[in-house]
Amino acid sequence: MDKEMAKYVVKRIILALITSFIIMFINFVFIKMLEPELPMMGAQAETEKARRIALGYNKPILVQFGIYIRNIVTRWDWGTSWKIDYLEPVDSLLFSRFKPTILLNVYSTILSVPIGIGLGIVAALHKNKFTDHFISTAVMIFISVPSFVYAFLLQYTVGFRLGWLPIVVYSLHDAGGWTTKAMFISMIMPTLALSFNPIAYYARFTRAELVESLTSDYMLLARTKGLSKGQATVRHALKNAMVPILPTIIATFLSVLTGSIVIERIFAVAGVGSLSIDAIRFRDYDVFVMTSMFYSVFGLTLSILVDLSYGFLDPRIRMGVR
Repeated sequence: MDKEMAKYVVKRIILALITSFIIMFINFVFIKMLEPELPMMGAQAETEKARRIALGYNKPILVQFGIYIRNIVTRWDWGTSWKIDYLEPVDSLLFSRFKPTILLNVYSTILSVPIGIGLGIVAALHKNKFTDHFISTAVMIFISVPSFVYAFLLQYTVGFRLGWLPIVVYSLHDAGGWTTKAMFISMIMPTLALSFNPIAYYARFTRAELVESLTSDYMLLARTKGLSKGQATVRHALKNAMVPILPTIIATFLSVLTGSIVIERIFAVAGVGSLSIDAIRFRDYDVFVMTSMFYSVFGLTLSILVDLSYGFLDPRIRMGVR
């Protein structure tokens, strides 16, 4: 990594930290104003009272925010869940829901990337023919329809009417683990529901980039040197088209991750998305702040990785260099 690139990375990290702080301030201070006074709970009243005093609940909101930041920096203490899992540390609650969310999104990415790119290549190679028109029409349909609509259609047809797959994802107890065969089968439908939109996006983007590459001057030069159409396509057009396509895989992973919030709820996946909805529904504010920060930090990190990936894929591109 050269000096200019290193400066660019440091600058992006600093801006990401500032953005994260602003997002946390908004989530904590303005949302916290809606919080009602929570009742003490029976025999644990003394423990709950001590926990609230430690978190500064008896002080002004801005002071509470300062205590909140201090606890995170010094003790990695993100607060306590008061409604979803009583007195459970928020970070432990989040990390317990982390695995199914990532697993679901990895399955969706593994499925959508090869199918989407493959359809885009086929459409580009058959430009303005029936195959291209058919794929383009399907792509428009897949992009236009929200993922939760696919979820309901899959549940009704594949799960309820045909009975091929379970309507909801198995619990950890019933499946015997997150990586068992039973769990994988139960996650097929939510994976499919999440994959339709990315497949369409990859297909459309790949077709556009490959069509541009196929009509470029270097393709004509490659053909005049004696390369067949297939050789020129693989060695030059496809290679150059992949440079902008591959970073979009990282960016699309974020959109899939945020889209899984609703899908997790529909298919009863005990992931971060379901936890976020529960935090809003039950007004469990410490949980809400951390889940919001999880998505925010994840998105900011991926945006930096997307920018850096261009430079690694194509040495001619250098971020931070004018």
